[in-house]
Amino acid sequence: MKKRFLLPLLFVLPISMMAKEVQTTSPNGKLVVTINDEGGKATYNITLNGQQMLKPSQLGFKANFGDFTQGLRILQERKETISKDYTMWQTKQKHTLYTANQLTLDLENARQQKMSIIFSVSDNDVAFRYEIPRQKNDNPKCALITEEASSFNLPDGTTTFICPQIDPMKGWERTKPSYEEEYKADAPMTEKSRYGQGYTFPCLFHLSNGWVLISETGVDSHYCGAHLSDYQAGNGYTVAYPQQGENNGFGSTSAQIALPGKTPWRTITVGETLKPIVETTIAYDVVEPLYEPSQEYKGGRYTWSWLIWQDNSINYDDQVKFIDLAAAMGYEFCLVDNWWDQNIGRERIVELSKYAQSKGVSLMLWYNSNGAWNDAPQTPRNCLSTSIARDREMAWLKSIGVKGIKVDFFAGDKQETMKLYEDILYDANRYGIQCIFHGCTIPRGWERMYPNYVASEAVLASENVFFSEHAAIQEPFELTLHPFCRNAVGTMDWGGVIMNKYLSPDNKSRHTRKTTDAFEIATAFTNQTAVQCIAMQPNNLEELNANELDFLKQIPTIWDDTRFIDGYPGRYVVLARHHNDQWYIAALNAQKEPLQLTLNISDFNVKNLLIDKTDKKGKTTTIATQPLKADKKGNVKITMQPNGGFVMF
Repeated sequence: MKKRFLLPLLFVLPISMMAKEVQTTSPNGKLVVTINDEGGKATYNITLNGQQMLKPSQLGFKANFGDFTQGLRILQERKETISKDYTMWQTKQKHTLYTANQLTLDLENARQQKMSIIFSVSDNDVAFRYEIPRQKNDNPKCALITEEASSFNLPDGTTTFICPQIDPMKGWERTKPSYEEEYKADAPMTEKSRYGQGYTFPCLFHLSNGWVLISETGVDSHYCGAHLSDYQAGNGYTVAYPQQGENNGFGSTSAQIALPGKTPWRTITVGETLKPIVETTIAYDVVEPLYEPSQEYKGGRYTWSWLIWQDNSINYDDQVKFIDLAAAMGYEFCLVDNWWDQNIGRERIVELSKYAQSKGVSLMLWYNSNGAWNDAPQTPRNCLSTSIARDREMAWLKSIGVKGIKVDFFAGDKQETMKLYEDILYDANRYGIQCIFHGCTIPRGWERMYPNYVASEAVLASENVFFSEHAAIQEPFELTLHPFCRNAVGTMDWGGVIMNKYLSPDNKSRHTRKTTDAFEIATAFTNQTAVQCIAMQPNNLEELNANELDFLKQIPTIWDDTRFIDGYPGRYVVLARHHNDQWYIAALNAQKEPLQLTLNISDFNVKNLLIDKTDKKGKTTTIATQPLKADKKGNVKITMQPNGGFVMF
């Protein structure tokens, strides 16, 4: 009897210990994700058209009640096809149809504790996250997620376009990190990050056979934001949680969640070309709105005195000049920056708002997010850091007709800070206020999650062009890079189509702008945000030619569609955007030599060209608008000047 009992047992045991492999594919079958549990570790890899895009990379996490990085085995799988049809107003594409194959894997660790991994795979995007149930006896009912093993192991020879994460409480008035460090182009993976803290999302990688963009989405008050570690040979990059010093040391570096609970989505966009990278909508595809808009929010253009006139311009008379400028250009908003509560005063802000409205312009007001998390002195402070203060402030803003706020100087990616973003947005929505964030983290699906969210800075933005000649020199590199990474995953308030030749109020002193007028105008199209800063100065009304002024008056900010045409990160970019029944094709050249392009425009109803003009020596002299001349196949040849650009319309 014993022998007959033992033989089947010996036969079953090896099968139960064998590694299990599961595959899921994109709807078109070209993108394949393979997951297995060999050696007690859950890993996944990605191929596109049979080519490896991601080598075996680890999955799992550690919680305060269990370790889900080892001793794992796949118990069962469930597959379904999902389809989602949605519209948005603040992003690169108004209408989206998202179709994906979704795989749910149930796993357990050596202690028989359970968790699931969900993969959502569309034709060029992979998103995954973890779901954690309550365990035995319906406990625990809450958990801390202390560490994530999720990694991204890219093929050897891959180069990087990534931004280093900086140490906390560094920089001016201890306001770091604020996602404002400098990118490097085509750097080797083995190069250590500048500050030894890894890299901020999003991260762009150039493989020998294509491109990969890695980020995250769906982060709200229920989780912390994350970034990538430094590269480790054999393991790649790993998801890293916030540093202890962020938020002035207050708050946990872990994520506190209720069970059952879910982590944010990790997103991987892959392509043989850059087209899927630029056009991806994955940041919005896998998230849902968290509340209804209290009213219909609208995009537009805004003037902004502070960029060049700086703090001294925050007075009543100068703000009237920029309101008048907005009115003359037909722009919807004027942003009044820091110190307005002291330099103008609340009573006169009421008067200023009435004056703006009489001109068909609405004010947006700047706020310091503080609080207690850095030393930035600008006021108003402590108006948005508590629910009581926020409710009082938002009610006042609505009563005087203010339509938006720009909130600055946040404190990193801890869950405590993510909760503050959400609280500001939710309270602002109750009073019909739109929100722009500066000195902040990247948005993570927030355009869809929060209907009154407009944009975040989270980039080394236009103010730095004013502050230093180095940043002015770097502007073309930065703005030909971001359509492929930072702006690909979320709206970006870079903050200014700069039309002054010199970075000074008199337009005669300090250092010069290093870009052409056509470059600057084209950035209004290549930089995507629904409320766009056109950083004209009052003097520009007299200095710019009629063609420029007419075109600047017509710039749209809401897009029905976006298409990638050509480019290479940090060198040049050509994008097409659609507004109502009109296509625009905009391009930037960051290279030191003229760039000759042959573009097929047969799919776009563009008939005119705004472009830099040069003299006989090749020096850019002015800007001109001229008819487009295409051949019978719809091809046009364009020469773009160094640090120049163009717009077809």
